[in-house]
Amino acid sequence: MIKKEQQRTIYCGEVKEDSLNGKRIVINGWVQNYRDHGDLTFLDVRDRTGIVQLVFDPKTDPEAHSIAKKVRSEDVISASGIVHFRTEENINPKIPTGRFEVKCDTIEILSKSKTPPFQIDQEEINEEVRLKYRFLDIRRPFMLKNLYNRHKIVSTVRNFLNQNGFIEVETPILNKSTPEGARDFLVPSRLSHGKFYALPQSPQIFKQLLMIGGVERYYQIAKCFRDEDLRSDRQPEFTQIDIEMSFITQDDIISLMEKMIATVLKENYNIDIKLPIRRMTYKEAIDKYASDRPDLRFGLEIVDVTHIGLKSDFAVFKNVAEKGGMIKCLPVPDGSKLSRKDLDDLIAFVGKYGAKGMAWMRVKDGKLESNIVKYFSEEVQKELIQVTNAKEDYTLLFIGDTNKKIVYDSISNLRLNIADRFNLKDKNKLEFVWIVDFPLFEWNEEENRYDSVHHPFTAPLIEDLDLLDKDPLKVRSQAYDLVLNGIELGGGSIRIHNTELQKKIFSLLNISEEEAMKKFGFLLEALSYGAPPHGGLAFGLDRMVMEFEGLSNIRDVIAFPKTQKGVDLMCDSPSEVTNKQLEELGIKIVEYKANK
Repeated sequence: MIKKEQQRTIYCGEVKEDSLNGKRIVINGWVQNYRDHGDLTFLDVRDRTGIVQLVFDPKTDPEAHSIAKKVRSEDVISASGIVHFRTEENINPKIPTGRFEVKCDTIEILSKSKTPPFQIDQEEINEEVRLKYRFLDIRRPFMLKNLYNRHKIVSTVRNFLNQNGFIEVETPILNKSTPEGARDFLVPSRLSHGKFYALPQSPQIFKQLLMIGGVERYYQIAKCFRDEDLRSDRQPEFTQIDIEMSFITQDDIISLMEKMIATVLKENYNIDIKLPIRRMTYKEAIDKYASDRPDLRFGLEIVDVTHIGLKSDFAVFKNVAEKGGMIKCLPVPDGSKLSRKDLDDLIAFVGKYGAKGMAWMRVKDGKLESNIVKYFSEEVQKELIQVTNAKEDYTLLFIGDTNKKIVYDSISNLRLNIADRFNLKDKNKLEFVWIVDFPLFEWNEEENRYDSVHHPFTAPLIEDLDLLDKDPLKVRSQAYDLVLNGIELGGGSIRIHNTELQKKIFSLLNISEEEAMKKFGFLLEALSYGAPPHGGLAFGLDRMVMEFEGLSNIRDVIAFPKTQKGVDLMCDSPSEVTNKQLEELGIKIVEYKANK
């Protein structure tokens, strides 16, 4: 328990005003550095606001000096003294408090620290060590700043939504398993043996029920859980800014949400963004960038040259085109800078995405050069140059395959790779775009059925309703994603509020009436009691903070994240449980043998 006389009167980082000179203060914090100069002892003391220098003089306060000499890094102390200006030659311009020091006459060691595994002011630290000792890692200014800025963003979002008539409502964590996307995390029930709860992948159904319940404008800073493979911008548990509104249109939601994003950037980063944010159809994004989350900080538009491949004598292209496949070309300005080794590296790179190869041609003296040019007539070459708008020193990179997904994946990532090689991504630029008019369905070859591109509750465009019976793959949805620099910040849709239309969508998805009632019966029942037109979206808070802070690792904006294998190194979880716990749940662990 801290004594009254030990309680801080000011934070370390606040010792920077001229008016403090000559005043007594009490500092609490961690010792970052200690320096014994024989006659004087200096301690740099840190709290979450910054660092201040304390000075102990044996001539004036021998007892305090004696204690100060025993202090080591990361000890927690309380000290009291008088604030003084530093002499001109001793000013430290690297820190905001560098013009001041505190000449202390009392000090108490509140807690001793073991030697830490890394220095708190150290910049390069192995990430596994950081995660194992996360409680120390959080003390670092880098992490404190990220967590503080995350807090400010959440605060701005809450204020904005509160001022616009939203109310915050919490929804259940223990829920029914409705696996429609990623795998659910399952929680066994002790009271109902053999049955399980699922942790929510999102509050989707519950926020629709809130709209049916008349809440009209809801939001939640919601914890969500998905049992999926991880990467640098994905965690098994993550946070969404979850929003739903009634009696609105897609335009209403997009307009309000981009104002919220603009407010967040202005209030927290003093950045102005131009509204309204540009909108791009899914078709345009796929055609030009082979991605539904294009990075628009640079050009490098992709061109479809399937029809030209059909006119060539190049067997690879001709076979792909004749079998209904696709050939895409990426025209690269200054592509002559790509060496033969670079091109070989790019061929290996696209192989990661399933491409069987990558063809290339260079523009030299107005003509095409390559080991495959001989298979293209002069007329076809001219058409190729014209279609791709290729200029002198351009290099044309080609990906073709009968599997269109392979083409899209390969050439979209090839585009990003080229942008990195040519340093085309402006790290100081924020290029937003709304992607709209997504397809409602996609065809699942393996299971020979339609799948929802987003989720089964997404409403189709009204003008496409007649296509549900004629050509479902041509039906567009009232769905929208907000993309920033090639990263999806969030997305949502207008929901189906008509029971009959919802049943029809389930039927097209090959979800029987019995299965629909088993999975979503309570939602279908609720829709039959008068549901308002409604829609919403969810932003990934962790990803948003990561992007706004200019970081590349989502774990740097989460207090206690997990590794890419879903492990918490600090808490050593997941972990085994006792046999008694398993018995209470009616569970027995058996050895799992994967099918070979």
